[in-house]
Amino acid sequence: MLPELKRLIEQMGKDKGIDKQIIVEALETAMVTAARKKLGPRVEIEAHYNEEAGEIEIFQFKTVVEKVLDPDTQVARADAQKTLDEGAELGDSLGMKIDTQTFGRIAAQTAKQIIIQKVKDAERDNIYEEYKDKKGQLISGFVQRFDSGNIIVNLGRAEGVIPPSEQIHRETFKRGERIRAYVYDVKRISKGPPIILSRTHPGFLRTLFEMEVPEISESLVEIVSVAREPGNRSKIAVKSKDRDIDPVGACVGMRGSRVQNVVQELRGEKIDIVPYADDPVKFVCSALSPAKVDRVLLYEEVKSMEVIVPDDQLSLAIGRNGQNVRLAARLTGWKIDVKSESMIAAQAEGGYQALLKIPGMAEETAERLYKEGFKSVSTIASADSQMLAAIPGIDEQTALAWIAEAGKIMAEEAGGDKV
Repeated sequence: MLPELKRLIEQMGKDKGIDKQIIVEALETAMVTAARKKLGPRVEIEAHYNEEAGEIEIFQFKTVVEKVLDPDTQVARADAQKTLDEGAELGDSLGMKIDTQTFGRIAAQTAKQIIIQKVKDAERDNIYEEYKDKKGQLISGFVQRFDSGNIIVNLGRAEGVIPPSEQIHRETFKRGERIRAYVYDVKRISKGPPIILSRTHPGFLRTLFEMEVPEISESLVEIVSVAREPGNRSKIAVKSKDRDIDPVGACVGMRGSRVQNVVQELRGEKIDIVPYADDPVKFVCSALSPAKVDRVLLYEEVKSMEVIVPDDQLSLAIGRNGQNVRLAARLTGWKIDVKSESMIAAQAEGGYQALLKIPGMAEETAERLYKEGFKSVSTIASADSQMLAAIPGIDEQTALAWIAEAGKIMAEEAGGDKV
């Protein structure tokens, strides 16, 4: 028994990375449960690991009495003095070693299940402690399997999961393929991988640039904000803390090498690198790149801008289904209403009426949106769904539908789907 149990405890601790004492406690708990299953719930039981003997010893404790009324918890003084302790006195609690081989198959099975569960719990706690500080970092692993749309990633001693919501829809992976992802969350859960990974999170793009651009990791260049439509296009705003360093040039790299490494990891996602400016008008104009802006009307009280561009720049400013202006709005935090010179000249409809072009838009809702700074179809197309859903009476699903419809209207008005 000695070498077998000791070897089992040591091997399990080594394989699972679990403290030996946790395994011993699990064994002791399991044996107490097995003993109660055999002897009943009222008995007083203790279990101790005897390392020298190489076994878990079980003791049943009984109180010394003159006359036994409950044989499960009491022992007569005469019997106690004869078989257990010659000096036994009334009220003493005496332990009797129990033969564990009498527990039976059901009790043994229960003990086994408890040991397995305790070890799993300890293993989960170890993983949580190891990975909780890695939240927000980049991590590498191998695609282990696919489960109900989830990608299960082997990270070594632990498993991570990339849920469908955190996957880029155009990407496909094969089993055994190396994969990099962003540690989105680390949970203490009893079932499933506790490490939630993402390839769509803006933080993934941010950490990729931190790895590629030494000036960022050295805090000479700062990524101020990130806006992503994963798999399609992204914008990042950067600024330099050193007057001699061009932040955009640092991120692009020699002949575009640095940004291309990021694009390659994201499998072709287009990335616009925008210089940050404290002046919001200058920042928004840069964010709308590659479009050229004629002039801007600023409405600070509702954090909104009306951006006027030449007619031939409208489709460029808006982007495919409103993507360029939508990303610019998300990057800068400003509502952006893009209009061409001819649109301004021909604008006959007043107030919120223009919003009624969007299918499903009620007049009352259009008026409320107008007051919140969403003064045109363009501002809806460029809005973030959460920004719209923050307005009372509008849910995120409706907001997403309006954004999509507004994007189509703007693309039609711009006369094409150019990016």
